[in-house]
Amino acid sequence: MTFGTGVLPSQTLRGMITDGVIAAAPDVLDDQVQPASLDLRLGTVAYRVRASFLAGAGARLADRLGEFEMHRIELSGGAVLEKGAVYVVPLMESLALPEGIEAVANAKSSTGRLDLLTRLITDHGTEFDRIAPGYHGPLYAEICPQSFSVLVRPGMRLNQLRFRAGKAVLSDDELRARHAAERLVDGTAVIDHGLAFSVDLKPQGGDLVGFRAKPHTGVIDLDRIGYYDPSEYWEPIRTTEGRIILDPGAFYILVSREAVHIPPDCAAEMAPYLAMVGEFRVHYAGFFDPGFGHAPAGGAGSRGVLEVRCHEAPFALEHGQVVGRLVYERMAEVPQTLYGAGIKSNYQGQGLKLSKHFKPIDAQGRAAPPSGQSG
Repeated sequence: MTFGTGVLPSQTLRGMITDGVIAAAPDVLDDQVQPASLDLRLGTVAYRVRASFLAGAGARLADRLGEFEMHRIELSGGAVLEKGAVYVVPLMESLALPEGIEAVANAKSSTGRLDLLTRLITDHGTEFDRIAPGYHGPLYAEICPQSFSVLVRPGMRLNQLRFRAGKAVLSDDELRARHAAERLVDGTAVIDHGLAFSVDLKPQGGDLVGFRAKPHTGVIDLDRIGYYDPSEYWEPIRTTEGRIILDPGAFYILVSREAVHIPPDCAAEMAPYLAMVGEFRVHYAGFFDPGFGHAPAGGAGSRGVLEVRCHEAPFALEHGQVVGRLVYERMAEVPQTLYGAGIKSNYQGQGLKLSKHFKPIDAQGRAAPPSGQSG
């Protein structure tokens, strides 16, 4: 099959499945195919390892597991992956990429919002989440729960894979032209190696600006949607000053000040801004699919949820401070289905929002009364 230049859309991914470029046991399910990515499924076993590691050039990951494996855990009946531990899980999918097609992985949005560090590793790999053109072989997920222990089963989808042909990233000049034509963000567009976004610490109609993960909580079953009371896992963060102090080692859910728009012929990825801006990191757990925040009349926009971890020293985070950027990429072709249009899209039109496993929250950060809809 032939490939256009850019990020490969859903219809091309389905063709790659038919042609055996993407294979799986059991077969790939139709709803694994997203507008610009493929959801990856956990296999039937997890290996508890003593340290994170990469296979390295010329080495198979399975051959190196013996150096790090502590014990093997069967997932078929459900198994708990404990906070602070590192696991390697073979995935159900494998690849036979042609030359010229590369792939990049990222955690799904709900995975990132649980502070569930999930990275892709491959045979011969020398970096996480990157698959070189022409790769033939199995796929593995490294999973390290950071804030909460989680219950997992085979077939669960924690990360996703995006495929590219040729140069896909839009230059800053191309971004400026696109913003002038159809507005990629409400307000002023700050463009510097991508579209900058900042943190919102002055919300309209209240003082709730985010949540901090509690240190000692119960297990989260990843199959339970709209089930858990946020107050048992999260501490609301409030301010009327437009400033919060980040505690070292703590994990926060915040929200961007800007509402962003991903046109149908583009995709985007959240990336850190600069390490020099402060002693914290904004996690980049998820792709922004074509159609995120898009409306036919020109893009209503959706705000980005920020997953923030503070490092060595307490840090004062100010309203409007730039904390990350969106790197836009061109699609090889407009996907047949866009994000939020006819597919299950949990975060279209979002504001400050926890992962789909928690009950919806009200303006005070408490579990909202039931509305007949799951998260």
